[in-house]
Amino acid sequence: MFARNVSIHLKSNMLSDYTQAFGKDILPLLRKQNGFKDEITFAGSGGVDVTAISLWENKADADAYNTNTYPQVLKTMARFIEGTPNVHTFDVVTSTFHKIAVPATA
Repeated sequence: MFARNVSIHLKSNMLSDYTQAFGKDILPLLRKQNGFKDEITFAGSGGVDVTAISLWENKADADAYNTNTYPQVLKTMARFIEGTPNVHTFDVVTSTFHKIAVPATA
């Protein structure tokens, strides 16, 4: 499994609008993507710093989303976002929710 971690700084008082637009406009796009598994979004106190973690079947699926659909997502969310989101990617090592365990080592 593979993860994309996107750090976003929202404009002031936009968390509710961002959340509504995400559910209405972005989540349906994500659900259509090959390999998409889950999305978890966190907001810091004050509601301007948001971290969105999407989980993917593999890196190739996440890369295809990043190339083909993410630019559209950025355009849709531009009215809520201040600056450029920071994207980091990771291999998922463990997840109790997704029943992924650390492989045994000798």
